[in-house]
Amino acid sequence: MKDESPSGLFGDAASGRGYLVLARKYRPRTFADLIGQEAMVRTIANSFALGRIAHATMLTGVRGVGKTTTARLLARALNYRRGDVDQPTIELDPPGEHCQAIMESRHPDVFEMDAASRTGINDIREILDSVRYAPVMARYKVYVIDEVHMLSTQAFNGLLKTLEEPPPHVKFIFATTEIRKVPVTVLSRCQRFDLKRIESERLAMHLGAICAKEGVKVDADGLALIARAAEGSARDGLSLLDQALVQKPGASVSAADIRDMLGLADRGRVLDLFDAIAKGDAKTAITEARAQYDSGADPTLILRDLLDIGHEAARAQALGGEARIIGGADWVARVRGLADRLSPAQLSRLWQMLLKALDEAGKAPDPIAAVEMAMVRLCAAQTLPPPEEAARLLRDGAPSSAGASRPAPSRDKSPTAATGPEAQPTALADTGDSFASFEDVTRAVAEERDIELELALERMKVVRFTRTGEIVFVAAPDQPRDLVRRLKAFLEERTPFEWTLRATNETPAPVESLAEKRRREEARALDELKRHPFVAEALKHFPKAEIAAVRLPEDEQAGSGDVVPMPQQGKAAPTAGRKKEADR
Repeated sequence: MKDESPSGLFGDAASGRGYLVLARKYRPRTFADLIGQEAMVRTIANSFALGRIAHATMLTGVRGVGKTTTARLLARALNYRRGDVDQPTIELDPPGEHCQAIMESRHPDVFEMDAASRTGINDIREILDSVRYAPVMARYKVYVIDEVHMLSTQAFNGLLKTLEEPPPHVKFIFATTEIRKVPVTVLSRCQRFDLKRIESERLAMHLGAICAKEGVKVDADGLALIARAAEGSARDGLSLLDQALVQKPGASVSAADIRDMLGLADRGRVLDLFDAIAKGDAKTAITEARAQYDSGADPTLILRDLLDIGHEAARAQALGGEARIIGGADWVARVRGLADRLSPAQLSRLWQMLLKALDEAGKAPDPIAAVEMAMVRLCAAQTLPPPEEAARLLRDGAPSSAGASRPAPSRDKSPTAATGPEAQPTALADTGDSFASFEDVTRAVAEERDIELELALERMKVVRFTRTGEIVFVAAPDQPRDLVRRLKAFLEERTPFEWTLRATNETPAPVESLAEKRRREEARALDELKRHPFVAEALKHFPKAEIAAVRLPEDEQAGSGDVVPMPQQGKAAPTAGRKKEADR
């Protein structure tokens, strides 16, 4: 890879003039400079050798993996001519007659168009009008359209006929980050290449080579941090390296400097935090999370690092000695220790709870508060038996020692809280750390004061509910899109096994939601009450009076004096057939 700039790393230090950012300075100039795209380069080389060159090519991938650069390299390769070489080739060093003009976007036969700013049919007509003419200087006319997914429907339709039967001297190269937005009618006429994300290890090596060329020193751990933050994008990695190199001009940049720049917590401390969670030590976990936050770590990045550790431990557990863990000997030993100590189900449970915590931290007014609450939940979950052990205990009917050691959750024992024996509350300790009915689930959600989820469950029509982890319900068009995910997470935080939630449209009989059932019971109870002779006589004498509440005589005798509100207060109606009194 050659240096395009005669200036040094910092150019004119006084004015900043002459400095070329690393992402431009080290843009690949040959196919050999492309990193991580060997499969695509091999396919292109074979197609050139066999003379089977596609008339249209679609390049897709995340930002920064080299789509536009590859398009220009293809344009050079198609029109390469130098000395006795006069045919398409991927060997572009030394540059050919047309290479410099194509790299500088000034060749008359290579047209580059940005579809983000030129989206209409009139822009495409300019191309369609010019394709009939032969190239001026080169072998092919090449049309490069970047971000092609942003073209309008009319523009795509205008391209179809030319893409189907293009003149032999014309080649199209498209690039896009949103391949799903490109019509299939266009995709089917193109040879498609999916440019891969660059692996973190490979990108870190690439960044290290650039640092050597620039004569600067960056710790290997710091380069690994930049490569992870770039998420497979070479351009993002080079931009972050540019930022890192100005942290300590003239001095070596340490991993700690890059952590501060990226807002990351110390990796070893994050492992300490994960270890505290695995032990169920809530005090240490909360203290450590707050200390990392006070040191400048971003709350969401703390959770992301915890997810990375959970992922590494799960891979080490599944792959054994074949698992490749990046880090020093102490780091590898500690991660493998976690893999040996935790079961696959426990790691999976921690992963799911951390994902939910990451979502909550993004929505919470105070993200660090959401992180601390997540620490409480994660540590509490470690006091539960492993999910596979809990499932075995439930199957065998044996009481769970872990569940027996915890006090049973408090439940509302009021006889007016349900309308049938199957809906009476049952403590979780009596049911093997499960819920006896769907009404129990709704009451537990209400106790957590998750109003949105509670209202959604009130409207949910449940076809089948099993205390061992299955809910089948009728899907409703107005239900929240994340209902299944939120309910599943809620249940699995409070029970030691995995739940299956499934929507269906096939029901053996009409199904009522809890809200519909409650309204029906309340209406029936009110109707029965109005027919009571005493109440009917009272309403006759007071025509504008309304029944405000119902009080059960047995409650009076017990001395409770509790008034159970009627529908306008949202409570359940008394069981039919009982004697009632009316407050007027």
